[in-house]
Amino acid sequence: MIEIDTDILHLSQHRETYLQTIKAALAAVDPHACVSSALQRSGDLIRVHGRIFNLQEVRHIFVIGFGKAAAPMAQAVEDVLGDRITEGVAIVKEGHTLPTRHVRILEAAHPVPDERSIHAAMEVVNLAHRAQEGDLVIVLISGGGSALLTLPAEGLTLKDIQRTTEMILRAGATINELNAVRKHLSAVKGGQLARYIAPAHAVGLVLSDVVGNPLDVIASGPLSPDPTTFADAWAVLEKYHLLEAVPPRVRRHLQQGLQDRIPETPKPGDPLFQRVNIVIVGDNARAAEAAAHAARENGYNALVLSTFVEGEAREVARVVVALGKEVRRYNRPLPVPACLVLGGETTVTVRGNGIGGRNQELALAAALALEDWPGITVVALGTDGTDGPTDAAGGMVDAGTVVRAREAGLSPLDDLMNNNAYPLLRATGDLIITGPTRTNVNDLMLVFVEPV
Repeated sequence: MIEIDTDILHLSQHRETYLQTIKAALAAVDPHACVSSALQRSGDLIRVHGRIFNLQEVRHIFVIGFGKAAAPMAQAVEDVLGDRITEGVAIVKEGHTLPTRHVRILEAAHPVPDERSIHAAMEVVNLAHRAQEGDLVIVLISGGGSALLTLPAEGLTLKDIQRTTEMILRAGATINELNAVRKHLSAVKGGQLARYIAPAHAVGLVLSDVVGNPLDVIASGPLSPDPTTFADAWAVLEKYHLLEAVPPRVRRHLQQGLQDRIPETPKPGDPLFQRVNIVIVGDNARAAEAAAHAARENGYNALVLSTFVEGEAREVARVVVALGKEVRRYNRPLPVPACLVLGGETTVTVRGNGIGGRNQELALAAALALEDWPGITVVALGTDGTDGPTDAAGGMVDAGTVVRAREAGLSPLDDLMNNNAYPLLRATGDLIITGPTRTNVNDLMLVFVEPV
């Protein structure tokens, strides 16, 4: 069970209930439970969402994984297959290790890769390359996998990848745009890992952290056909005015791709993917529905409005607060007491030098809009427990947040402009700290409206 740090969180009777809703949402996307429900064994038969493998016909089973949820996902596979696993290796974010019996767990950096990312990726590739005809490779994919599984394309260096990733992240690009570039600077992303696994069968179990669950985007789609091209990657850098800022080797590599001097990533229809089966085992929609169910159990009228929310965090905050005001004033789309649930992933265009993350920025922007509206609480939560480069998962704000901030001598608007939500929310008792949840299915936004 996820434990939320209540020593720093300003608590009330209602907020205790809100925490129960958060915990229920996270429990619904527990990686171990999600994998266990998707991967089932009966004697010598393994069933994966309708696909059946007979263990008597399988020589070796290899397990590889990458992402923030890779460790509990690996534990679940071990619980199902036990000693039938020949060997395994999984890459997790630093601090996300769990004990395993057959799968080696390696740590690496996120969201910007480091030397460990490359070393671990080589371990994954070497194991995948050992798979032959008659073998089965179970691939555990979850959010964060793009950074953790980093193997630069020939001619590129780790520093090239680090610098380019940092630039695109700070520019406010979407995950789809970021991963279009990542795939074309990599030797494993964009379906290329499937080349190392062939001719063995591959089963991908995916915990999705991307809006709409596009398989080619989650962890940069290492097992999936890539519909993006070198031209798309170039267009992303052009859109955010980064063409002259990225390392020269990156620009030269993309130019070579545009000139067909470097092969494209494998595309839809490539026979390479005929022996690849991929299953989404958990996603944002599952977490959102669980949050709504928990709210109903606690007496709220609850509704999931959308799990496709995207956009600048502070702009989305205004819309989220507007929904709460609509409930407060007109009892629509639900009567009070109400809980509106939204999911997705916002972005932040970093212009200041403060500390925070997209959910904390959304929470602070919401707090400013809630100043004169008592009885409305907005929760913005990163389901992985790490929002931006901080130890917080997000924030829980209401009409009292701005009041508490000003009493502490802080300026909420100045901190918002400086992308400095973390210190303010910590000072006001509105910071949500869960520790690593070891899951990752995007973000949740909850709007609670109480009678006043």
